[in-house]
Amino acid sequence: MRMALLPDSSHPADRPAPAAEQANEAIRALVDATGPDWSPVEAATYEVLLIEWAAATRGDPDIIEAA
Repeated sequence: MRMALLPDSSHPADRPAPAAEQANEAIRALVDATGPDWSPVEAATYEVLLIEWAAATRGDPDIIEAA
């Protein structure tokens, strides 16, 4: 019997929400643009994006609005 380690991407419920994808792309862009040494503003931006991503993956729009 073959076990799947990752969710089957053919099911729409298993795909990340668009908001999560957008936050993830913004996080990647920030990391790519800034490298390992972040200013306080860049670190704060990362924290907000991380909160947005986590809220989107949980489907909690109230947290996204607060961020």
